[in-house]
Amino acid sequence: MTTTIIGFPRIGEKRELKFATEHYWKKQLNQDELLQKAHEIKLVHWQAQQEAGIDLIPVGDFSFFDNFLDVANDLNIVSDRYRQLGLSKLDEYFAQARGYQEGDQTVKALPMKKWFNTNYHYIVSEFTPETHVQFNGQRLLDEIREAQAAGIDSIKAVFIGPYTLLKLARFVDGAKPTDFITDLVQAYQALLANLQELGVDYLQVDEPALTFDVSQQDQELFDQLYDQILAQPTTVKVVLQTYFGDVRDVYQNLIQKPFAGIGLDLVEGQENWQLIEQYGFPTDKTLFAGVVNGKNVWRNHYQTTLQQLHQLPAEVPVVLNTSSSLLHVPYTVANENQLDQDVAQHLAFAIEKLHELSELAAIVAGREGSEKYLEENQRLFADVKHPVNVAVQKRVEALRDDDYTRLPDRKTRIALQNEELDLPLFPTTTIGSFPQTADVRANRRQFKHHEISQEEYDQFNEDKIARIIRKQEELGLDVLVHGEYERNDMVEYFGEKLGGFVFTQNGWVQSYGSRAVKPPIIWGDVSRTAPITVAASVYANGLTDKLVKGMLTGPVTIFNWSFPREDIERKEVVTQIALALRDEVLDLEKHEIKIIQIDEPALRENLPLRKSDWFSQYLDWAVPAFRLVHSGVAPTTQIHTHMCYSEFSDILQAIDDLDADVISFEASRADFTLIDDLVDHQFQTQVGPGVYDIHSPRVPSQNEIQGLIEQVIEKIPAENVWINPDCGLKTRSEAESFASLANMIAAIQAIREDVDEAS
Repeated sequence: MTTTIIGFPRIGEKRELKFATEHYWKKQLNQDELLQKAHEIKLVHWQAQQEAGIDLIPVGDFSFFDNFLDVANDLNIVSDRYRQLGLSKLDEYFAQARGYQEGDQTVKALPMKKWFNTNYHYIVSEFTPETHVQFNGQRLLDEIREAQAAGIDSIKAVFIGPYTLLKLARFVDGAKPTDFITDLVQAYQALLANLQELGVDYLQVDEPALTFDVSQQDQELFDQLYDQILAQPTTVKVVLQTYFGDVRDVYQNLIQKPFAGIGLDLVEGQENWQLIEQYGFPTDKTLFAGVVNGKNVWRNHYQTTLQQLHQLPAEVPVVLNTSSSLLHVPYTVANENQLDQDVAQHLAFAIEKLHELSELAAIVAGREGSEKYLEENQRLFADVKHPVNVAVQKRVEALRDDDYTRLPDRKTRIALQNEELDLPLFPTTTIGSFPQTADVRANRRQFKHHEISQEEYDQFNEDKIARIIRKQEELGLDVLVHGEYERNDMVEYFGEKLGGFVFTQNGWVQSYGSRAVKPPIIWGDVSRTAPITVAASVYANGLTDKLVKGMLTGPVTIFNWSFPREDIERKEVVTQIALALRDEVLDLEKHEIKIIQIDEPALRENLPLRKSDWFSQYLDWAVPAFRLVHSGVAPTTQIHTHMCYSEFSDILQAIDDLDADVISFEASRADFTLIDDLVDHQFQTQVGPGVYDIHSPRVPSQNEIQGLIEQVIEKIPAENVWINPDCGLKTRSEAESFASLANMIAAIQAIREDVDEAS
């Protein structure tokens, strides 16, 4: 039986790509050196798959920043404002992803959004009436030649499909998807012709957008694209690959089209099993069966997987596959020498998942000696020891409806808060973190390696807090933050302070570009064992007469940005986390912290891809979990939350139902399109639309920020508007951060003066 994967992590075993790319941006590497490092990383990854026994090896899944952006550039979908910079192709590519600023030349980055229901972010390509789509994908072709030269014979080229490209792209200045059908068909036909010339046997076209709700109009768009693309004779076997859910709306249509293979997610897309049973699967196609979970870190239960595979019609050719790209899991468990063996033995990262596929294939094929794989796996699953906390379970069982309701209503609370907090019109603040400079990281590393004492570590952080409080006062911010210097990551930090989590040393997963996170693993019942943020917040609060926000990560985000256990319902785990955070919130309030921010940037992340499932499978318990965290505070305590880099317009009612007092949104990178949605929805929560993009190294001018703020206050009542960046400043330099904040403050001061004069 043949094996393959949809894609492999590209940042490298030890984040080699991250460091090389960042050195290139800082001009510490030249382009040739960066390309050489990328070549070395790709070779290691291809060889690892080959050595693990993977038969069809994906090529084209590597990226310097994002595959969606790669495909847009391969298809000549690059806006003129980037071409006019006169940069090399690589720097033009990075300008689209990060923005560009050099002298008088300045251009904003393309929008960035969450990739379906994951914590990975993609760069949103842009179609205009001037866009001329054509295949110029030297990137992919060169990568295939690299693989062939390295002795990789069974290559599966990987390319995002035209339907998903059109569904996720942005159309401006009157452009619309149907304008580009003819050019896209010709471009994909050119892609196939080039692959045939190179002797490539397989092309995987990724069409995850088919797991969304698909309308009749969508199906017609899909048909117009593929009926023409597949009409061209080719020796290349085209595999339509889906992931992140089921294809219930289009399954019957897909199996009738002349694809050589169809890839189905049989983990998250459980309904795909029923579709196969109900409608069959054609014997002239190969089923690429996604049975090994590409998004979570637990070992595959071989007996369960084998039973499922035995349900498939015997005459259907099957390739064993991952359910999604392995981009979403860390590199290897082999690098985790500090994990308890009781936990580590149950984990499978990318390398281990390669071996799982090979072992499953051996068992299915009945190869000699393969029975030992099944026996070892059965012994493993007979010995799972998740820690139990009876007190936590009883507390969850005792919850009542009143525990999820904050009184009085929001309108009454806001009036009380205005009197208590006495803030000016358009209050200014930041989202929470300030730059994690080299000395901050060194202090944390030295403490972790026992090179400095707890007292020395704490004193360093207190000095940093005192400095950033003074800096915020100098800048003129109204509501301050302590800077989060003690935090390695907004989820990992909280997980380390809560019972029930375990942590990796090297479990890095790409979030966007060179940014990687190290998600905690939820292993047992979750509880708060001691105060988490109180000491730093209280210390900062005592240094200033201004208000200081307490800063927490919300329960849904902690869950969504961790690797969750699979033996109990998600609702129960999130409720446990919410109760732990509720104790922290009440502790902050007891210590006179009057504004508490509970961030939920990942609220949308696990939202089912089909709208019919949104509430029953997710929002009906995710939204109450957030309310449970803050429902016990006094009316005068102001609750903030923050969300970023997702599509929020269609869940605004659920966001309003969080019953926060203030919410800050990412907005500037998407040209403030969210503002009209807030107005149309009659959104009740006070809002802080991010007025500049912190994920770009450019410093926005006062005039640019002022223009954005004016757009906001034209549409939203002034008393409901806060002013802030669009996200935390952790990844930026201090020079960029302070200059941008100074321009933000100058912009709002000018607007306040205009308002005063007008009144």
